[in-house]
Amino acid sequence: MKNRHHVRFSPTKGHDLAQDEAYFLLTELGREYKFRFHDYDQIYSRPGLYEQIFYDRLRCTSPKKVGENLKGAIAATEQSITELRVLDLGAGNGMMGEVLRSFGVARIVGADIIPEARDAADRDRPGVYDEYYVADFFALEEETQSELKDWSINCLTSVAALGFDDIPVRAFYAAMNCVEDAGWIAFNIKETFLDNSDDSGFSRFIRELIFSEYLDIHHLERYRHRLSMEGEPLYYFSLVAQKMADIPEIILRNCDEL
Repeated sequence: MKNRHHVRFSPTKGHDLAQDEAYFLLTELGREYKFRFHDYDQIYSRPGLYEQIFYDRLRCTSPKKVGENLKGAIAATEQSITELRVLDLGAGNGMMGEVLRSFGVARIVGADIIPEARDAADRDRPGVYDEYYVADFFALEEETQSELKDWSINCLTSVAALGFDDIPVRAFYAAMNCVEDAGWIAFNIKETFLDNSDDSGFSRFIRELIFSEYLDIHHLERYRHRLSMEGEPLYYFSLVAQKMADIPEIILRNCDEL
């Protein structure tokens, strides 16, 4: 039976909270705690809390959506998804890894920056990942780089992890360059990140990449990622592409995060 937690969402009227500022209240043993939605260390350390908030309450669809789009794009090229060797960046407690494993993916390597994520994946979905690295891709250690190269990664996935400073631009860039040429990239991003009105470094990086020679776009779809606390739909884009060549560092030149 799933653990059920006493969760109360924050009142939002008049607060106009950004998506990464939203918070919830958790009562445990008579004490109330306030956590932001992005306080992943606290969320992952409590079995079932992540799923209860984002999947049961807020109806998140992204792992399944991105996974199915990746599967469909690969099938259209007459390749087999079972031949993928995936790096799942921002893997958390294994939601995306579980989807990929259900499709018969050969090898899946998880990566996240916090140990609580790896511990939660081992606890909640043992065996989903062949290896799980707690690593900062912004400054990846040589030993980890060498081990990732040995995995011969030919696919990168990143779901519900990009664009809110959880994964900086340079970290995402480094992960993309772990993928072999002609390998696959599948991720999702908030819809505003493809809008010219968004002047953030991450948004500019993604837009430049999409129109560059380094990605061959196979699928781009706007869909409902999840609900907000008020019950309003939050829309994201799901993107699936093949990486045609390593992305040069000059692509990062106009990014604020550097």
